[in-house]
Amino acid sequence: MSADQAPLHYLQEGRVVGIEADNALAVGKILGRDVELVVLPRAALVAAVKNAEVDVLMSGLNITEALSAELSFIDAYLQVGQMAIMHRDKAAHFVQPWAVFREGIRVGVEPMSAGAAFAASELSDAKVSFFDEPELAFSALREGKIDLFVHDAATSWLLANDLSYDDLISQYAPLTEERLAWAVRQDNAALARDLNRALSLMRRNGTLDYIFKRWIPVQIVAR
Repeated sequence: MSADQAPLHYLQEGRVVGIEADNALAVGKILGRDVELVVLPRAALVAAVKNAEVDVLMSGLNITEALSAELSFIDAYLQVGQMAIMHRDKAAHFVQPWAVFREGIRVGVEPMSAGAAFAASELSDAKVSFFDEPELAFSALREGKIDLFVHDAATSWLLANDLSYDDLISQYAPLTEERLAWAVRQDNAALARDLNRALSLMRRNGTLDYIFKRWIPVQIVAR
């Protein structure tokens, strides 16, 4: 995992924590296997599993056609999507989810992201600005330079977890449909079956729900 996306996976006092870290430890106990959490740059994840440097990617990966051509995904453990973040002073203007689509809305997105793709395809009447990282977009929201910032669900969960962002709020209504899943090498069908078996048990016995509630202070639905 890249350990750079709270609360899915991130570093806290030198330790890897978050939803995916808990997922990995739970899977290890179910399968009776030792687990080592390996932190890698995002750009190195796919090559690491393809080259057998790691066995599984548990890094909040969204199932896409491009990644599916290189990796084998197991069943999705969570359905999420891009969400609209705004300053609390503007929350009343976006009570209804469809308010995002109003003409002239000033929207911030991260370049080459799912949020940018959504804005390009669905927000043709918006004024779109690009920010290299969420913190820059948060500053733009506070300064009134943009009305909304469209980004991953994990960013919205981060706001709900951290009091330093209490002036910002998310709609928490997914604008897109994205499925998060773990991935293995395409020639490792046995491990994929083991992971699917472990995930099924985690759903049935409440482990997955417990992990979600531990890290996400808003209601979500696992599918």
